[in-house]
Amino acid sequence: MGSSISYPISPAQYAALEPKSDADGFVRFDHFMEAALYHPTEGYYCRDRERVGRSAETDFFTASSLGPVFGELVVAACLNLLGDHDPAFFSFVEIGAERGRSIIDGVAHPFSGTQSIGAGDVPEIEGAAIVFSNELFDAQPCRRFRGGNGGWVEIGLALTGSSITESSRPVDAAIDALPASVPEGYCLDLPSGANALAENIVGQPWHGLFLAFDYGKSWAELSTEVPQGTARAYHQHRQKTNLLESMGEQDLTCHICWDHLSEILSQRGFTPAKVLSQEAFLVENAADKLAELMASEAEKFSSRKSGLMQLLHPAALGQKFQVISAWRQES
Repeated sequence: MGSSISYPISPAQYAALEPKSDADGFVRFDHFMEAALYHPTEGYYCRDRERVGRSAETDFFTASSLGPVFGELVVAACLNLLGDHDPAFFSFVEIGAERGRSIIDGVAHPFSGTQSIGAGDVPEIEGAAIVFSNELFDAQPCRRFRGGNGGWVEIGLALTGSSITESSRPVDAAIDALPASVPEGYCLDLPSGANALAENIVGQPWHGLFLAFDYGKSWAELSTEVPQGTARAYHQHRQKTNLLESMGEQDLTCHICWDHLSEILSQRGFTPAKVLSQEAFLVENAADKLAELMASEAEKFSSRKSGLMQLLHPAALGQKFQVISAWRQES
């Protein structure tokens, strides 16, 4: 059984959820999360409001909130990863850009062009490309499971005409990804939406560099080391574990699985994916740009210097985020 706390929903929210419910009114958590984030009128990412930034009205900040310094480092890293390939033949495609803004807006670059695709929009990519994202895959729907009665139950919600309540049901079919044995009460958030989005992106007819900044864990970590699961809500810079409250008004996230993404990339013809902490990735791939920026800011404490510190410092974003990169040759 789930929590007995009920959360009110509007008629419009009920209309968004009702098609996703079964005959008993049960809605899988990933279907709820999809509606809560991406429904055209009720979804968090579809509302006309600022979400990213440091003000009290926003909900979270990312590397893109630190000004152009992040974009400068990303461009430098891309050029390093392109190696001998001429960057003038590659388009920089950012998926999940906030309000269509790119992290390299205003940043000098040698690419053939740029394309910004908003969160929730369907990407269409072809030709030579650098496909970049920052905190995109963690904002995709996940399925929730909990250990109980010697097996797994699926966590979702019970839908009535005016409220939602956490609920659970036995897993209705074998799900290969779930471990065969499970401790009682262990919660596993399966990043199904992230995997599906990755399949969509790399299944399209493009070649070049795949580069994603995000936070995630290995499958071993997800399935054995986080008993409370990884799904979280964010509202006005506060992390919350109450995921059903205020549908459409708070961000919902889930750690992605680096092993899953690496396998998807491999199956689609990419070189073996490399996963590094954000700090290690930038040091390895943008060392010259880092040295240039540090030298130019050495005698002062500026917003650019502060941004660099936050991007690299292990206690800030340097270890919290990881980066996956992989390359696919033209077929």
